[in-house]
Amino acid sequence: MRLGTLTALVMVAFAANSVLNRMAVGPGLIGAADFALIRAVAGAVTLAALVALRGRGLPLLSARRVPGALGLAVYLIGFSFAYLAIDAGIGALILFGGVQVTMFAGAVLMREALPARRWIGAGLALTGLGWLVWPAGEVALPLAASAAMLAAAAGWGVYSLVGRRATDPLAETAANFMLAAPLCALALLAAGAGAGASAPGIALAILSGAVTSGLGYALWYAVLPRLEASVSGLVQLSVPVIATAGGVLLLGEAVTPRMVGAGLLTLGGIAYGLGALQRTRRSSGS
Repeated sequence: MRLGTLTALVMVAFAANSVLNRMAVGPGLIGAADFALIRAVAGAVTLAALVALRGRGLPLLSARRVPGALGLAVYLIGFSFAYLAIDAGIGALILFGGVQVTMFAGAVLMREALPARRWIGAGLALTGLGWLVWPAGEVALPLAASAAMLAAAAGWGVYSLVGRRATDPLAETAANFMLAAPLCALALLAAGAGAGASAPGIALAILSGAVTSGLGYALWYAVLPRLEASVSGLVQLSVPVIATAGGVLLLGEAVTPRMVGAGLLTLGGIAYGLGALQRTRRSSGS
């Protein structure tokens, strides 16, 4: 039960990042690269301070830092730039669909057992997610924004796969953020002068970096070693549903029958896919 509660809390943090990023970058309160850099720096400062309070060092030279920091930087940068020109719902579908593919591919490469129930559950959840976020009528997806979100999905998938071997989640997440921040700074320099950063945009970026990213990702690294790779990918499909609910509660978005039906289908698919895990744990404990 405790693992399920912690995982649910992490998913809420992930969804909050989508809402905060949409609130800041969408209306132009801050540039995409600025948001990514401030988010990374805020996360690094917060986590490094917590590690220092424990009297521990930062594993900056660990072999896992290269894929971890690179994956995090690619995710942060791609995520912010994608939301400049792509609908939030479509972005969520591309992101978490890509994460699902990356995590399942990692599971296959690691020769992890993948019950048919889990494949079916993932398919149902993706179907519900597509129904939830895909707009009515025809839509043209901006190529650059779609590519940025796919890059973010791959980066986050790699970051999550690396995190399955974490032994000190807080310190390793702090090190990842510290190494990712300079890469985000390079992205800001490459992007040139952006739209500027207003006080509300900076505040949203700091909140995203320090709380829902920094602390949320540290908790994710604490949970990941206890989850199979395919399960990690499957549960993340709940994030767009949670983000949609957050939009209703915080942004005054309307509730529609499609939203309710698609949300139930997505969550039902996740529950069905996780049923194989529950049965396996019960039988192994008997």
